Amino acid sequence: MPDTQQFDLIVIGGGPAGYGAAFYAASAGLQVALVERDIIGGTCLNRGCIPAKAFLETASVARHVQHAKDFGIEVTQTGIEFGVAQNRKQRIVDGLVKGLMGLTRAKKVTYLLGVGSLGANRTVTVTGAEGVQVLQGRYVILAAGSVPRTIPGFEVGGPIMTSDEILMLDTIPARMVVIGGGAIGCEFASAFSDLGSQVTILEGLPKVLPGLDTDLANVVVKSFGKKGIKILTGAKVNGHTPQPTGGTRVHVEGMEDIEVDAVVVSVGRRPFPDLLGLEGTQVQLTDRRFVQVDPYCRTGEAGVYAIGDLINTPQLAHVGYAEAVLAVKDLLGEDPKPIDYSRVPWAIYCHPEVAWAGPDEEQARAAGFDVVVAKHPFRANSRAQILGEIDGLVKVIAKKNADGTAGQILGVHMVGPWVTEQLSGGYLAVNWEATVAEVAEFIQPHPSLSELFGETVLSLTGRSFNG
Repeated sequence: MPDTQQFDLIVIGGGPAGYGAAFYAASAGLQVALVERDIIGGTCLNRGCIPAKAFLETASVARHVQHAKDFGIEVTQTGIEFGVAQNRKQRIVDGLVKGLMGLTRAKKVTYLLGVGSLGANRTVTVTGAEGVQVLQGRYVILAAGSVPRTIPGFEVGGPIMTSDEILMLDTIPARMVVIGGGAIGCEFASAFSDLGSQVTILEGLPKVLPGLDTDLANVVVKSFGKKGIKILTGAKVNGHTPQPTGGTRVHVEGMEDIEVDAVVVSVGRRPFPDLLGLEGTQVQLTDRRFVQVDPYCRTGEAGVYAIGDLINTPQLAHVGYAEAVLAVKDLLGEDPKPIDYSRVPWAIYCHPEVAWAGPDEEQARAAGFDVVVAKHPFRANSRAQILGEIDGLVKVIAKKNADGTAGQILGVHMVGPWVTEQLSGGYLAVNWEATVAEVAEFIQPHPSLSELFGETVLSLTGRSFNG
């Protein structure tokens, strides 16, 4: 039996939540071990957020080139060498992975490559290429992440892919079906449509981007229509039949078959506790295989926490970072405040982009609030016109005061150019529980996209420039 190595904290899983916890704890002076079975950075860096956004940026450049003539610039060659884009994406990923490995050394975090399984008394057994190592921690944080969900009849292989496999393509499929019209599905549909694919989205629910404010969702649907993306809602897929050409024919109940070159199954992600062991511990899983935690990310096992996609909270890298900080502060005895998940920032990187914080109009009313709502379109914004990106709007939901005026800002919802970079002001307003009158006092730069948020808030005071 190998000797047991002692640590203040052992983190299982090297994605954003896991490495965030390891680095934050190390900066607080703890002796930390980080266990990762694949490669540091997890899904987000290697098979998710970062490579997907690299492809979306390639799509953005393609759009700019296609519309260059509108700006007085003649472009003689418009071909897309997707292999070059793939190599560029991989250079970005590899550079960020190298940076994270450098941080493990700089912060003196012990990095172990292998499968970590948790046993009793916060003992972690690491099985890797170098054999078996046994660790024991004063505390353990589980951050094993998630994997793509699949659906019956669409086993991965050939033209059938999940978000993992689609990111490894080096050619652009001529015809593509995306099964699932959520955030990830819409990002892939948007990117590959801009790159020249003929894209169809199949969504089982009555609308794409379910849960998104209706006004915002309508802008996305309209813009997707302009791109030629076909959206079929209420669609139930019944399997597929591979074709001799290498593509496949997708069967949809009550509709004609759709012949395509690639199918992207994008129906969400499931937690991945599969290799964590957990025998002899009080760590409990729900029916959906999430690890059960309290508001401080504590499991039922003393000294053991779980964070990130492993628990039933928004599956967002930045939420994983926040949970990492929460768990470390709690184990240090610093009495942190639990995360208010109803106010976290959300971002969807399709074109047009979507971003929001706080409840939408329907959710606010359902929660019992009497609300005042203002919305302003980007087509009236000078910077949007300069960019040639006028599709979209900013929508602000505020409490209605007893005298009928607008009070506390509850939600800020945006769709349009670069709104993922503009949300921070709205996010701060929502989370500081700022009032319309307070935010209206702040000066926005002109001309800028962000001034549309300022103007929307200003209009809620009963006075405005443009509305």
